[in-house]
Amino acid sequence: MEIIVKPVITEKMTGLGEKLNRYGFIVHKKANKIQIKKAVEDFYGVHVVAVNTMNYSGKEKSRFTKAGVIAGRTNAFKKAIVTLAEGETIDFYSNI
Repeated sequence: MEIIVKPVITEKMTGLGEKLNRYGFIVHKKANKIQIKKAVEDFYGVHVVAVNTMNYSGKEKSRFTKAGVIAGRTNAFKKAIVTLAEGETIDFYSNI
């Protein structure tokens, strides 16, 4: 099971990273906080102080087309906010 799916790179998460040293990740639904902490420490080589997780359910979406109304759902996912030790950072833009 791959724990970290992708990092969350938004304006809000960038601000949290600069001010509070917190970074967001989309993680596997069944991953717990201990697994997330170990995966981030191994992958990025940093020391994690705290992990907060949130489960998001999929939203109902519909749109109107020539063929009629198409209804569906977006995917459900789990998000983790990871707080790093003082003085450590993660640079998501280094390999671009």
